Amino acid sequence: MSFGEKFKSAMRNLQDSGTIVGEIKKKAQALNRKIVLCEGEDSRVVAAAAECVRDKIARIVLLGNAEEIAARNPDVVLDGIEIVEPEQSDKLQTYANLLYELRKAKGMTEEQALAQAKDSTFFGALMLKNGDVDGLVSGACHSTANTLRPGLQIIKTAPGVNSVSSFNLMVAPLCGNQYCEDNMLVFADCGLNPTYTAEGLAECAIATAESARTIAGLTPRVAMLSFSTKGSAKHDNVTLVQEATRIAKEKAPDLMLDGELQFDAALVPEVAKLKAPDSKVAGHANVLIFPDLQAGNIGYKIAERLGGFQAIGPICQGFAKPLNDLSRGCKAADIVCAVAITALQVK
Repeated sequence: MSFGEKFKSAMRNLQDSGTIVGEIKKKAQALNRKIVLCEGEDSRVVAAAAECVRDKIARIVLLGNAEEIAARNPDVVLDGIEIVEPEQSDKLQTYANLLYELRKAKGMTEEQALAQAKDSTFFGALMLKNGDVDGLVSGACHSTANTLRPGLQIIKTAPGVNSVSSFNLMVAPLCGNQYCEDNMLVFADCGLNPTYTAEGLAECAIATAESARTIAGLTPRVAMLSFSTKGSAKHDNVTLVQEATRIAKEKAPDLMLDGELQFDAALVPEVAKLKAPDSKVAGHANVLIFPDLQAGNIGYKIAERLGGFQAIGPICQGFAKPLNDLSRGCKAADIVCAVAITALQVK
C-alpha cells in the first residue's frame, strides 16, 4: 500500500471512529464474511470492493470481466478481489440446474434457466443460494426490481416470514437530539412495501426489532405509529395498526413493543405521560414502525433534510439469506456500508 493510500485509509478510519458506521465496519471485520457484488461494470462498485478487501470488512466476489474491470479502473488496486465472469464460470451449469429445479414448476425450461443464470444478479443470487457466498449487494446501476426479483425467486423469504421489508438507520446529528436517547432511531418500512396487512406490519415490526439489535446494537423499544394514540381516533387505518400490534405481541411476547402511538407520544416523554401513561415504550421508542410506505418514506426524508439525521438504507430484511439493494445514486462509501451491514445479517 502506498503512502497516499495509507493516508486515505487512516483518514477514513479517523472519520468512522466512534460512529455507528465505524462500529458496523468493526463488527463486520471480525466476521470475515464473503459478499458478492454483482455490478463489476460500475466504477463505484469496484472502488467499494477494493476498500472492503483492503480494510478487511469482507471477502469480496466481484462479477464481471477481469480485463475490462482493470482497464476501466486503472487507479484501483484489485488485489485480493475474486473476480468472476458469469458466462465463463465453471459453475454456470451448476447454477443453471439449480435455477431450473427452483423454477420448473413455474414453467421455466432448462434452456431458459441457463440463459437467466448468465445475468449477473441472478448469478449472484444463485451463488448465495448455493452457499458459495454469505450475502449479496446489488442495485448501483440496476433497478430495485432487478435486485429483488432474483431475491424473491431464488433466495425467498425466511421461514415463517411471508414478505420482505426494509428499514433505515437514522443517526442523530453531531449536536444530538433530545428525543433520541440512543443517538439513533430505526425507521421501517421506508423503501419497499407500499401497503401492509396487519399480519405483514407485525412481521415488519418483529424483523426490524431484530435488525435494530443485530445491526445497530440497540435494545429495541418498538412503537407502532398511527395518527391515533390508544384509541383516540377511530378509523380503519387505526384498526389495522391496533391489530398489527396485537399480532406482534402474540408472536414476540418478550419484545418491548406498543401501539398504536402517535409520533410525539412515541418519542416525547411529556406527551407520553399524557397520552399513554401506562406504556413502557411511549416516550422512549427507538424503533418506529410506520403504517405504510408513504408515511415511512416521507418521515425519514423529513428527519434527514430538516432534522439533520444521517439516513443509512433502506436495508432489506426478511430474506432467507442477506440480500441488499442499493440506491442508483449511491457513492462508493454507501456500498461499503451496505457490504458491512450485509455481513452482519448473516445467520
